[in-house]
Amino acid sequence: MAVVIAIANQKGGVGKTTTAVNIAASMAAAGKYVLLIDLDSQANATSGLGIDHKSLEASIYDALVGRSTMRSIIQPTNYTGLKIAPAAGALAGAQVELVEIDRREHRLTDALLEIRNDYDVVLLDCPPSLGLITVNAFTAADAVLIPVQAEYYALEGLGQLLETVTLVKENLNPKLEIMGAVITMFDSRVRLSQSILEELYKYFPNKIFRSVIPRTVRLAEAPSFGQAIISYDPGSKASSAYERLAREMIEAVELRLKLEV
Repeated sequence: MAVVIAIANQKGGVGKTTTAVNIAASMAAAGKYVLLIDLDSQANATSGLGIDHKSLEASIYDALVGRSTMRSIIQPTNYTGLKIAPAAGALAGAQVELVEIDRREHRLTDALLEIRNDYDVVLLDCPPSLGLITVNAFTAADAVLIPVQAEYYALEGLGQLLETVTLVKENLNPKLEIMGAVITMFDSRVRLSQSILEELYKYFPNKIFRSVIPRTVRLAEAPSFGQAIISYDPGSKASSAYERLAREMIEAVELRLKLEV
């Protein structure tokens, strides 16, 4: 069965969706079969892979509320080995609709059952909130990856995020673990203070990925062309950084699978 990784941070603008799209494409380029599930009603991961979410007949919203099967909504992408379960604007209303539905925290878990054997990795691009959609993602996931922007305000709300992970682990999903944090939007011209690193290590002892994602114009441009950075600018620092991060994550996934055997 696929390892399911939720990519989450309720603080917006930290490069979460950029990270989800580019890890997905980089893992697929490394030979893995990957499914990216866009759980954000803004559908940025969907459009970032060149799919017009406004023209879709069904989306992850339909799978969550039981109107469609997960397999029926999955779309191919331009990257071999990578598929996407797209989002649509209707997902914004799911927060309210799911409240009255049976097993509301487990809707994504249940929807994944039919397709988990089809992939090596399933990546969940969570919305920038800690609402019911994100709780569904944590309940379905094996691990959580947390993108953290390289700035002083990056730690705001991090405690609340980790508390939510702990609550889900204690009450809904005992296998859930923190995979680690990845530093995003790093500007080498601005010195990242030692105090921020020290604080990050307090939150994530031995769980900060070595790969650091730089802030670059080309990385910001790529989604508007419906591409991941590995195809939009394959020789760039950002492309190399995401390829390294994907390899690190693949190693972590394979280690996890060995320990489970």
